[in-house]
Amino acid sequence: MSETLYDIPVQSIDGAPQTLGQYKGKVLLVVNVASKCGLTPQYDGLEALYRDKQAQGLEILGFPANNFKGQEPGSNEEIKAFCTSTFDVTFPMFSKVSVVGDDQHPLYKSLTTTFPNATGDGPFRERLSGHGIETNAVPDVLWNFEKFLIGRDGTVVNRFSPDTPADSPALLAAIDAELAKH
Repeated sequence: MSETLYDIPVQSIDGAPQTLGQYKGKVLLVVNVASKCGLTPQYDGLEALYRDKQAQGLEILGFPANNFKGQEPGSNEEIKAFCTSTFDVTFPMFSKVSVVGDDQHPLYKSLTTTFPNATGDGPFRERLSGHGIETNAVPDVLWNFEKFLIGRDGTVVNRFSPDTPADSPALLAAIDAELAKH
């Protein structure tokens, strides 16, 4: 039997070994997060989305990553304290990982290989380039707060650009379509 997303080892932000297997049957939104990014206020929207749709089967999984301009420099403890005190985050957070490069975490290697193109990718990529920021080529994660939507069966069904807010109609429609499947 081949390995699935559910089999890939991850660690909770407190360091406990886990897999995504504990979320089988749920709709997952996997987000690489950062505390010192212009997009960091998205934590508010993600938390609101989580509180609104968790009872229907949505889990938002935050994976801190320091791959983009050093915007997640803290330790897991510092990240957890920041997320809790600043944004009252209650959705599951995981230990800091690398989402691009030679040390890319196996979860992100699987996600980006399975679903190489992000919905809404162009404008944000152009904005970064306009600021003189060299961007990663597809299929790599473009920036902090890129979102991968995983259906109840563990299949990656969509991917959204970093600047897609949690209340984006396209994101909400995709989540609702997955939540409607049983």
